[in-house]
Amino acid sequence: MSSRLSRALSPFLVLSAVSLAACQVELSLGGAGASSSSGTGGEGGSGSSGEGGSGGSWSDAVTSTAGVTSGTGGWDPPEFTPDKVDLLLVVDNSVSMADKQEVMRLVLADFVDGLTNPLCVDPTGVAPGFRPPSGSSACPAGTLRVRTPVQDMHIGVISSSLGGHGSSACQGQTSASNVDMAHLLARSNEGVAENDLPTYQDKGFLVWDAAGSHVPAGDSDPAALAEKLSDIVQGVGQAGCGYEAPLESFYRFLVDPEPYETISVSPTHENIVLGGLDTTLLAQRKAFLRPDSLLLIVMLSDENDCSIREEGKNYLAAEVAAGFRMWRPRSECATNPNDPCCRNCSQQQDGCPHDPTCTDSHGNTARLTAAEDPVNSRCWDQKRRFGFDFLYPVERYTRALTEPWVVSRSGELVPNPIFSDLDPEDDNTRTRGPQHVMFTGIVGVPWQDLARQNALGEPDLLGGLNQFGQPVGGLKNAAELADPPSGTTLSSTWEAVLGDPANYILPADPLMIESAAPRSGDNPITGEPLVQPNANGWNGINGREYTIPLGSTGDLQYACIFPLAEERNCDGTAQSCDCRPIAGVPSDSPLCKPEGTNGPTDPGARSTTQDHAKAYPGLRELQLIRSLGERGVAGSICPAQLADPSSPDYGYRPIMNAVLDRLSTAL
Repeated sequence: MSSRLSRALSPFLVLSAVSLAACQVELSLGGAGASSSSGTGGEGGSGSSGEGGSGGSWSDAVTSTAGVTSGTGGWDPPEFTPDKVDLLLVVDNSVSMADKQEVMRLVLADFVDGLTNPLCVDPTGVAPGFRPPSGSSACPAGTLRVRTPVQDMHIGVISSSLGGHGSSACQGQTSASNVDMAHLLARSNEGVAENDLPTYQDKGFLVWDAAGSHVPAGDSDPAALAEKLSDIVQGVGQAGCGYEAPLESFYRFLVDPEPYETISVSPTHENIVLGGLDTTLLAQRKAFLRPDSLLLIVMLSDENDCSIREEGKNYLAAEVAAGFRMWRPRSECATNPNDPCCRNCSQQQDGCPHDPTCTDSHGNTARLTAAEDPVNSRCWDQKRRFGFDFLYPVERYTRALTEPWVVSRSGELVPNPIFSDLDPEDDNTRTRGPQHVMFTGIVGVPWQDLARQNALGEPDLLGGLNQFGQPVGGLKNAAELADPPSGTTLSSTWEAVLGDPANYILPADPLMIESAAPRSGDNPITGEPLVQPNANGWNGINGREYTIPLGSTGDLQYACIFPLAEERNCDGTAQSCDCRPIAGVPSDSPLCKPEGTNGPTDPGARSTTQDHAKAYPGLRELQLIRSLGERGVAGSICPAQLADPSSPDYGYRPIMNAVLDRLSTAL
């Protein structure tokens, strides 16, 4: 074996030669023992043609990695301190994201400065109010940098849009932004099909090159770099797919060993067929991802992840054609989604008692109504609502950021590109370990739940106490998130914002419960009660619960809201506007300005002027962050304030400062 080949495979020499063929098993979409029904069991079998499958049922053919255990396979992660950073921004580009992208842009210059030219502090850790002229400048006598200045950095941006995963939704002809397919973006606006903003050698990403070590040299002016990055973030836009897949997007760009070029539905079996190889993406990955950099992923999304599995008939989760509605779940799902008989009614029911709710009045497999299955709300609580989970498990992404191997499309163990040398032809032989990979989620969660608390137990981004009792403010780190929040009976902050998803135990914070119906209860940190649609009052986190009318395409209650910088009128055809009447019924959403002389605390219909932005519970992203321990950083997409740009709690400054603090121990 040549030295170059051994470099490319090490430390995967043994693992990459092992096939998972013996571990492949035939499963239905509902799990072992729940093969799909066809013929007489579905609508097609009784003479009526149901959309989405022969006989109105799902396919059994799913490749599983059952039996493959988690771990590093005997791999000893290399120990070294990276001298470069590869930063990937994953930006949700669905409707309603432009406001959050703008908030992100407001702090990019700060973040770039924090990376390239950190503050100087005295031995007690206090900043003397001095930032040297550049990252290569010396600190004043008696002070030192809070972290090593980054001299070499790649910065890339991708979106959350991967098309309809084989369904008829999110087609490219509707919007080019629907099918970004995790390619690097550098477009001036969402209507541009091809990158038209300047990037390093037109490779799709930016290069910070303080020392001029690249040939040709990259950017060495931090202000110019921040401006270029700001333009790219703005150009991501909000015309992308509403079935957001930010987790799968980063996986596709960084990890997937065989990213497909085409996805279609087999006319014979009506299952997903993946074809070809996305060589453009692979070339971008090879150019962007160095083997020995610190890999930093920063995700910005205002909704829960909806990474639909691209296999079998999972595409039906996004199907919108011809009024398609899901088949009903068995009745066990309502009380215990982990019950072995919690299945979709279109699947085989072997070993389960007869369920009369699975058959409609015509003897066909029963389907949900439009009110029960609004097309814009297919991605939450799927097992309970549909009897099946159509999404990739979060563990897929934990393993991708942790383990040296991944499973290929053909079911083989192959080297994980994150922990590989993608260019064995160069002289860079060192490869990163899991400790060199960080993930940050700026997602739907109250900042009050994540902020450090002051001596009174109040969330306080300016003076909250860290784990050592110091009034440093900011967001809780991994250790602090795992500790009981002050003044509560909770075991950890994670109990508040996540609960126990594996056992369907809801978050203790009712604001983090996904629900179309109004919720009730108090925020466990602030003690503020949720305000019902017909009640007087205002909650400082999400305003109030609101009425989601029948006839809508679906919505959920909000985790948090924040004031818009500029109000918008929803009377016209603006793409992103949340205050239009639905089916002729005026909205009572807290996003909408009160009507006439009414105030924010008054119940009832509101105007068509939107003055607040929204976010939904980002549960899957938070699950990933929790699983990564100290390598994960959590922040709220709802900023505490946007009025005082000089304050540490301005915009997304708290979360970006938390990232910089974490980098202080990694660089």
